[in-house]
Amino acid sequence: MIKTKLEPWFTVQNASKALQFYQSAFGVNVTYKMESPDGGLVLKLSIEGAEFWLSDDSSEPLEPVIEKIGGGTVRMILTVADPDSVYRKAIAAGAIEVFPVAEEYGWRLGRLVDPFGLHWEIGHPLE
Repeated sequence: MIKTKLEPWFTVQNASKALQFYQSAFGVNVTYKMESPDGGLVLKLSIEGAEFWLSDDSSEPLEPVIEKIGGGTVRMILTVADPDSVYRKAIAAGAIEVFPVAEEYGWRLGRLVDPFGLHWEIGHPLE
């Protein structure tokens, strides 16, 4: 039986470089990989079972233009047992701090921006 789920798909300027960052920062595993003849790359990645897709930006004329709505971006919440160490590892891999890991609003949470402009909140709810 097929289980309903939602998996984000990130489109970046250099998927190979992004893969290196995500491996270094979050220890991702590649669960699917497709390389196109023109050098494009499509990957399905997993962080301890939390899956997402990653691909190179397509410049094909038939692709719709992606516009930022209100200047916003997608923000991921990566729930982990030890947000402090995962956060430090991501910063060491090249992410930029938005706010450090702290306890607020019932969460232990920090926020960073990866080298590809994607925002990550790393933490877990407090008990």
